Amino acid sequence: MKSPFPGMDPYIEERGLWPDFHDDLISEIKRAVAAALPASYFVRTEVRSYVVLAGTEGKETSPFLPDVNVRSSTPAPAQSAAAATALAEPATGSGPIQMLAFIDERFRENFIEIFDAESEERLVTCVEVLSPSNKRPGTEGWDLYLRKRQALLLGSAHFVEIDLLRGGRRMPMVTPWPKSPYYLLVSRRRRAPYCSVWPAGFRHPLPPISIPLDDPHPDIPLDLQPMIEAVYQRASYDQSINYSKTLTPPLGAEDAAWVAEQLRARAGGAANG
Repeated sequence: MKSPFPGMDPYIEERGLWPDFHDDLISEIKRAVAAALPASYFVRTEVRSYVVLAGTEGKETSPFLPDVNVRSSTPAPAQSAAAATALAEPATGSGPIQMLAFIDERFRENFIEIFDAESEERLVTCVEVLSPSNKRPGTEGWDLYLRKRQALLLGSAHFVEIDLLRGGRRMPMVTPWPKSPYYLLVSRRRRAPYCSVWPAGFRHPLPPISIPLDDPHPDIPLDLQPMIEAVYQRASYDQSINYSKTLTPPLGAEDAAWVAEQLRARAGGAANG
């Protein structure tokens, strides 16, 4: 079944389906770009990875390379028997002790890079679809992404940024962001840091944009709406989403009324079918 939303379905984010949706949308974008690239270009999916550790003072963050084992060539010193034994015997009859278990949370954020093979594999364009971790100020996900974003907006390459998340804080800009749930941003290297921004939402299909390449090659058209619909139907998200739940953050009165009407129409159509 199709999503009840003509544009982006906000319940994908609400239901916690974002990691699955993000990876599939990146794959859809990569296929579309690869099919339209000139012969001298190639496209790759890259990964930005880091780990969040729950330490003694709360969460601590540390970048890491995926699928790499780090080993020391110097053997660890042998532990003495005394050091390996608790020095104090616990008092008998005491109650349980509350302890914090050591855990870590690993983040892997896929993005797309387009290279020019004839110029020593020079980066031409980067395409990012934002993840929730990129929109949390003060976190490793925010800091890592912001550093990369600033480098691209200084003109190191063309840059496309796609934000299909209602939650979190938007990236810093001098010009105020449009009052829309989502946005699509394109920065051309020669015009950076000036960007073209398309407001996007859930009440209308997302606007098509273009992926810039270097002269004399033309832009690659990118229509995200059919890709979003394909991911939704292929993954059967309608089986996982409870559309009766309230969205977070809450919608304004006008949008909430529109969503309620869309869902009533969907329920009526299903009952008649």
